[in-house]
Amino acid sequence: MELSDAALLVTAGLAAGTVNAVAGGGSLITFPAMIAAGLPPVPANVSNSVAVFPGYVASVAGSRTDLPRGRALWALLPTTVVGTIVGCLLLLGTPARAFELVVPFLVLGATAVLAFQDPLRRLVGHPAELGPRRRTVTVQAMVAVGAVYGGYFGAALGVMLVAGLALVLDATLARVSAVKNLLSATVGLTTLVVFALFGPVNWAAVAVVAPATLVGGYVGARLVRRLPPVVLKTLIVAFGTTIGLYLLWRAMR
Repeated sequence: MELSDAALLVTAGLAAGTVNAVAGGGSLITFPAMIAAGLPPVPANVSNSVAVFPGYVASVAGSRTDLPRGRALWALLPTTVVGTIVGCLLLLGTPARAFELVVPFLVLGATAVLAFQDPLRRLVGHPAELGPRRRTVTVQAMVAVGAVYGGYFGAALGVMLVAGLALVLDATLARVSAVKNLLSATVGLTTLVVFALFGPVNWAAVAVVAPATLVGGYVGARLVRRLPPVVLKTLIVAFGTTIGLYLLWRAMR
C-alpha cells in the first residue's frame, strides 16, 4: 500500500468514526476511500464493514451513560444478530444491482421519518400510548429491518436506526442515539465474523482504517452528549438527505 493511500484511509477512518457516532453514514466516506486506494467494489464493501466496527465500539463507550437500563434493550440484540446475518448472506449470494436501486429510497425515507417525527407520531400514536406488546413488536420489527440493511450495505445505518427508534421509543434523542450505537456495534461485530469467515476482506486496508474509526467514534459520541436535541436532529436529517441523494445519483449513473 502506498503512503498516500494509507494517509487517505486514516483520514477517512477518523471522519467516518465521528460521523457514525453523530448521525451515521460514515461508510460513505471510507467505502469510496477504499475504492480510491485500489480495492474492487465488493472487497471494498466487505473490508469497509469490518473496518468500521471498532468505531461503533468506541461510540458505545462514549455514550454508555445514556443507555437505558433493563432487559428490553438486551432483548433487541438477538434480533439484530439474525437480521445482520440475513443481510450478509444477501450481499454474498445475490446480485447487488436491484438492492442498490432500493437503498437510496430507504435512506431518504428514513430521513423523512425522522424529519417529520412529530406529525407521524400524531398519526400512528405516541410510544407512551402504545400497549407493551405492540410497542415490543414494533421496536423489534424496526430493529430487524435495520439489521438486514446493515448486514447488506451498512451506509446510513445510523440514520435508519435513529429514525425508526425515535418514532417508537419514548426517549430523548441522545438516548435513542446511544441505543443506535449499541445496535450498530452488534451489526458490526456480526458482519466482522461473517465476512472474516466467508468474505474477501483486505486486511491491510482494515488495519489502517480500523484504529482511526476507533478514535473518531469516541470523539463523536462525546460530541452527541453536548449537542441540543434540535441541533442533533438537524445534523442527522442533513446527513441522511445528503447520503440518500448521493446514493440515488450513484445508482442512476
